[in-house]
Amino acid sequence: MTSVIGKRHVVQASVLLALALTAVLLVGCTPPASDQRAHGRLGPPATTSAPDTPATFEEEAPVEGGLPLPEQIPGEAEETPGEVTEVPGEAEEIPGESEGTPSEAEEAPGETVEAPQEAEETPGEGAAAGEFDPSGVPTVVWMPEPIGVPESAAKQEADMKPYTEEIAGAEVKFEMVVIPGGKFMMGSPDDEAERKDDEGPQHEVAIDPFWMGKCEVTWDEYELWGLGLDQQRREIMRVKSTKRDELVDSISQPTKPYSDMTFGMGKSGYPVICMSQLAARMYCKWLSAKTGRFYRLPTEAEWEYACRANTTAAYSFAAPDKLDDNKLDDYAWHFDNSDDKYHKVGQKKPNPWGLHDMHGNVSEWALDKYVPDYYQQFAGKTTTRPLAVPTTLYPRVARGGCWDDDPHKLRSAARTASSKDWRMQDPQIPRSIWYNTEIYCPGFRVVRPLKVPEVKEAKLYEPDYKAVQEYKEAQAGKE
Repeated sequence: MTSVIGKRHVVQASVLLALALTAVLLVGCTPPASDQRAHGRLGPPATTSAPDTPATFEEEAPVEGGLPLPEQIPGEAEETPGEVTEVPGEAEEIPGESEGTPSEAEEAPGETVEAPQEAEETPGEGAAAGEFDPSGVPTVVWMPEPIGVPESAAKQEADMKPYTEEIAGAEVKFEMVVIPGGKFMMGSPDDEAERKDDEGPQHEVAIDPFWMGKCEVTWDEYELWGLGLDQQRREIMRVKSTKRDELVDSISQPTKPYSDMTFGMGKSGYPVICMSQLAARMYCKWLSAKTGRFYRLPTEAEWEYACRANTTAAYSFAAPDKLDDNKLDDYAWHFDNSDDKYHKVGQKKPNPWGLHDMHGNVSEWALDKYVPDYYQQFAGKTTTRPLAVPTTLYPRVARGGCWDDDPHKLRSAARTASSKDWRMQDPQIPRSIWYNTEIYCPGFRVVRPLKVPEVKEAKLYEPDYKAVQEYKEAQAGKE
């Protein structure tokens, strides 16, 4: 009996081996589509799309009410315009995003992106069943208790104080300055020297109180997340990770940079540059997890309001009736005095609210999509917390001008639009979602609103989780 059973097993094994060899011969050596995509030969699956139009979310009435909120998160995927329903003051859904300006998207529609689902229903889109991924969930849903900094606590504007945020476990800290709530005239007057059409018409904007970084984010701060130095420090020192550490470490990190992103201009104490807006948004999530306080990028309106600091001239230090270039060297690094490089933060005089380098040194990301005629809809109105929610990867807004710019580009109202040329020298396929390649590309500074937003509003400030997941898939197997 034993010999019969043994022979039967041998026969079965021989049959299975023959079937396996036949399958190999039929399939051949062609790798699966996922492997082809990982080596840059295939992009994401193509679908149809509708032409892109600007989506805006703002109030048209005076301060009553608040920011109208969409139901889904705006995407940032490259070459992926989605459908947009533009209703002033209200949005039905948020599309994916594409390369190019609205006109480019209309002429050559790309691929649609399905926006992430509600965070309450899907804890981290793309995560394995039952696995929580904070990168795909609005920060306010999971943000831990704040690490104790007494001066940072405030329930109302009168309680707000400047404070210093020391990043736990690292000898790195930064200062936050109080920006009081109020109203201002956004944009530039028709008679301002070197004014551009996209700076008008001037219109009144109401801003809620917030804190803002006294200086631009430095490499010292950014690389704790961007290079994983915070996590590496704990591993080298054999420090046991806490539950907070595990949460912090689970925030998506950039791929390794493919060159020296400082371009040899300096690192410690210098402003970080050349990150994408998506990367800047993700850093804010990491910082919120690390500190327990809600950080994000400023809106374009918040940035200009803070830059002006209750002034109305072209610069925050100039007389109201003239473009006062004579004082510019005291307050800003620009083309004429920078020696062709950026400089350490905080070396120039601050504006009236104590913010350094709002003019020059490095330009700074805002949350908004760049829409040239965006201000037209607000003429004669008071708007509350306007935000042009991005629907395409390009163009996005940067503010403040940089060390390589002529003085007029450093004015409080001057606007800069990002473009795909900012990634022109990226050698990777597909091009990185984390980095820009040009030496003049923006840095950023963080803000913290007095009132932590509700989930629906918080989604407007999130990085595009779907773009991150698709890029990870495309990078599978690469070093």
